This record gives sequence, structure tokens and C-alpha cells, in this order.
Amino acid sequence: MRPLAALPLFLALVSASLDAPAADFTRETFDDSGFETIFDGKSLRGWHVSTQTGHSGASMHTSGGRWRLEDGAIVGSQDIPGNGGIILTDRHFGDFEVIVEMNNDYGPDSGLFLRSNERGQAYQYLVDYHSAGSIAGLYGEGLSGGIHVRNFNLLDEPSKIEIVDAPFKCPVTPETWPELWKHGTWNELRARIEGNPPQITTWINGVRFMEWKDVEKRHPDEGSIALQVHGGGDYTQQFVRYRNVRVKALR
Repeated sequence: MRPLAALPLFLALVSASLDAPAADFTRETFDDSGFETIFDGKSLRGWHVSTQTGHSGASMHTSGGRWRLEDGAIVGSQDIPGNGGIILTDRHFGDFEVIVEMNNDYGPDSGLFLRSNERGQAYQYLVDYHSAGSIAGLYGEGLSGGIHVRNFNLLDEPSKIEIVDAPFKCPVTPETWPELWKHGTWNELRARIEGNPPQITTWINGVRFMEWKDVEKRHPDEGSIALQVHGGGDYTQQFVRYRNVRVKALR
């Protein structure tokens, strides 16, 4: 029998559980066989930094931001105020699915580039982890067509979002977003790109956030996988962090 002294605490816990938002999203189950680790946390072998993107203008394209190995992660930041760039795989991929784990500071603008070239032209999985930014939307980095689709915006702190109209509806509500996304811990980002014009699908922590298909061929069939530190401002003391990068070729 429950002691009467504990009854108020018990009722309070029940009330809190009833008031808490119920998760309104579905996590998918994946067949992750066939994935290859392309960053194992031990070295940056197989990756290189490009200074050729527009984000490296502050250094007159002599550097592409600061990228290093730290605690098993690729850690990036601007190397001088305003100067960023990309770190990308030496290998090129065509149709593929990629998984990365991310634990960025709230402030820097970043991205996961799909089929990138040295200039950073790519289909970009948004990792705009800052106020007014978004995650898992898509942007045509350096591509024609004005590609920019997102279904939510981050607000003044990472636990708060607002929903925006998009062809693919946001799968979470502002109330349940904190159930899915945990700031200060590692969150899983996943993207799949197939065909050309490509069909692109994105996920956050197993929840599908975007399905989008281009209407024309505007970029090569293959390219690198890249991670970005955005140029502009001064983000020399704020950092992006990625680890456990895995890829599965689909053709």
C-alpha cells in the first residue's frame, strides 16, 4: 500500500505526465546493413579541406576554416573572423544514403553537402543551427533554381521552433520538438539522394522531415560528402561537431 504521505507527490507526478505533450511523430525502422564508416573518429584520412567556396573569402581563399580531430569528432570553426569553408571526402558518391551524428553549438551556420564539388556547389541538408535557422530542409548551394525548402524555423533557443508552410509538412509540433531534439547531446542526421534530377529524403533521429524531388538536372551525378562552416560574422569561438559518418552506396 502506498503511504498517505507520498500521495501528494504521486498525484503531482500523474498530473505532470498528463500535461506533458504526447509524441506525435513516428520513428522509422531502418535496415542499416551495407553502411561503410568513412569517419571513424581516429583520423581525418580520406577527407580534405577546400578553400574554393565563397565562405573562404575572408582569407582570400588561402584557408577553409579550422578543422581538427577532437574527442572522436570532426570539429570545425572559422579560423579568422568571417572565414569558413568545407571539409569533404576524397571519394565521390552517386546515389547514396549518409548518416552523421551532430552536436553543434547553437550559433554557427553549417550544412551536410550532398554531391559537393570543390567550390561547395551541392544539394545541402540544412544544419542552420541558430535562431531563424532550420535543420533537415534543403538548399541548392551554388545551384540554379533558388532551391530552399524548410518546414520549421528555430527560435531564440534550440528547444523552440515555429512551423512554416512547406510541401512536406513538418512531422513534429512546437510542443513535441523537445521530445525529438536534445541540445548538447549527439543527434542523428540522415539523408538519401537518388537519381538525377535527384529525389532527396531527410531524417532527424529517425523521423522523416523532408521528401523533395528536383524538376531538372542541374548538377553532376556524383560528388563528395561535405561538412560546412559558414562564412560571415565572427564564429571563431563557436564550433560544429560531427562524428560516426557512415555511407551506403545505392548504385
